[in-house]
Amino acid sequence: MGNLHVTKLENKKEHANYIHHLMNDLEALDLMLKEDLIEKEPIRIGAEQEFFIVDKAFFPSGNALKILEDINDDHFTTEIGNFNLEINLDPLELKTDCFSKLEHQLTTLLEKAKEVAKKHHSKIVLTGILPTLSLKHITIENMTPIKRYFVLNEAVKESRNQDFHIHIKGVDELSLIHDSVMLEGCNNSFQMHLQIHPDQFIENYNWAQAISGPVLSICTNSPMLFGKELWAETRIALFTQSVDTRANSFLLNENQSRVSFGNNWETGTVTDIFRDNISRFRSMVTSEYITDSVDMIERGEIPKLKALNLHNGTVYRWNRVCYGVGEGKPHLRIENRYIPSGPTTTDEIANMMFWVGLMLGKPSEYNDIHEKWDFKDVKSNFFSAARYGMGTQMFWDGEYISTHQLILDKLLPMAYRGLYKADVNPKDVEKYLTIIENRVKSYNGSQWLIKNFRQQSKTKTKYAAAQILTSQLYEKQELNYPVGSWNLIKENEVEVDTSTYFVKHAMSTDIFSVHKDDSLKLVKKMMTWKNIRHMPVIDEGKKLIGLITNTDIKGFSKLSIDKGVSVEEVMIKDLLTISQYESLETAKELMLNNMINCLPVVEDGKLIGLITSKDFFN
Repeated sequence: MGNLHVTKLENKKEHANYIHHLMNDLEALDLMLKEDLIEKEPIRIGAEQEFFIVDKAFFPSGNALKILEDINDDHFTTEIGNFNLEINLDPLELKTDCFSKLEHQLTTLLEKAKEVAKKHHSKIVLTGILPTLSLKHITIENMTPIKRYFVLNEAVKESRNQDFHIHIKGVDELSLIHDSVMLEGCNNSFQMHLQIHPDQFIENYNWAQAISGPVLSICTNSPMLFGKELWAETRIALFTQSVDTRANSFLLNENQSRVSFGNNWETGTVTDIFRDNISRFRSMVTSEYITDSVDMIERGEIPKLKALNLHNGTVYRWNRVCYGVGEGKPHLRIENRYIPSGPTTTDEIANMMFWVGLMLGKPSEYNDIHEKWDFKDVKSNFFSAARYGMGTQMFWDGEYISTHQLILDKLLPMAYRGLYKADVNPKDVEKYLTIIENRVKSYNGSQWLIKNFRQQSKTKTKYAAAQILTSQLYEKQELNYPVGSWNLIKENEVEVDTSTYFVKHAMSTDIFSVHKDDSLKLVKKMMTWKNIRHMPVIDEGKKLIGLITNTDIKGFSKLSIDKGVSVEEVMIKDLLTISQYESLETAKELMLNNMINCLPVVEDGKLIGLITSKDFFN
């Protein structure tokens, strides 16, 4: 969706015009391959950096367009969320010090963004999923106010004709219904591009698929969403579901999601991959097309294949095929989309060097891998890596092997050979691949985040722990030491500004509730068993309708309770409540002024937590 000027396909004429140009682009690509017009050398690399913008309290800050305007640099562009931006790095020829040059440009551009963000009282954070994200940040109101995002949202929703059901099960479980594609804004990646020789494209694409699982396992950095521990790389599950155009009936023979790893090895030519995408996924948007791609080739001009690239921009393979034109020459490349943003720029360049090294260093024994390996094993490796990260057992070359052993014994030596063969500076190769090796022996981003989140959650609510985690993630990123060398967070090095705390920071969410028809005897037992003083009462729709306190129960004799007094006869019906984003000071004043010790926390009338006087002491 890089094209800013898109509209929904509304009528037969628009559909016919778009399909004409789409088919014409396929024919033009075939023609360029046949006539040897696609660039074969030199090979180039490139990358895209997505990042979060946060406020001084490390919550998402919806000022992306203001910051973008003040940055005033064509390397920067918008993302779907108004708290995200993206940097497009310049392509570099794959040789000598290209990786250190790439990091230098990335660092320079990020510093530029940080300086501007600072003027807007904001900070930049590199991570796959921001720990402080909440449901309030993914509403349509937080969508970047640019037409193409609203067009995409409307097109996807119309295709589904139902809301999005997000269900991800890890250590915790997330299940929610959402009404827009804004969940996509939770995902930030470091997208890596490698130009591929056109004659070897299918062979190289299949190899890129084969190594995806091991590469992802060492790079995971997104283990949490909305305070829940899910997958080591939760982005993989979340992005798949957040823009899924399939309804439950799987209409239009879309038997795989628009975000996918694929179902089979590729064969034929690169054009066949595009044909498969077009066959599986219907076009949702269009743009303006003036020139005929085939006519351009016949006139000796190089077409940009705008219709094909627009369709390709709405199909999100984790290894995506890309066609582009640089300096008047057409080329093909693979875009690696599964690597998360962060945790540091040094880590990201190390990830990229590892992947590129493996792409270049493939031994001849892995030629024609599609004839030797079962694709389901490769796909299984990828999703196992997304779920378990470095704890994955890979099925590699006919046997199970730990990720640690596979990377250290087989893949790192392979990457070294590939990079040396490409004439990459040995000093850079040693620097960045040593980062990968050290990460295998210590921990990656996901492991560091989870260890610290669990530790902080022992004494704080998950919301407060996530805020501390994000602040420390930011502090360590600023030093740019690789994540494998980071120490765990110590209590005495964390400074917390509690003046910014909301009710959500202190409220209890692991709460028990009862219904109005339950017996008071049961409630009394539950309160004794769980050592709690307040019991909310909810109806069948989960809405709060009352509250029972210890004091209320003490007013009844044991005889009355044993006779079967119901909750409805005892509960307080006229309740004071509060929202989760009110300040703690407001909650405190409400309790003091009304001489109560508990405030139910509600959203749309439904109970989501309790805050008590005891929570203020905690």
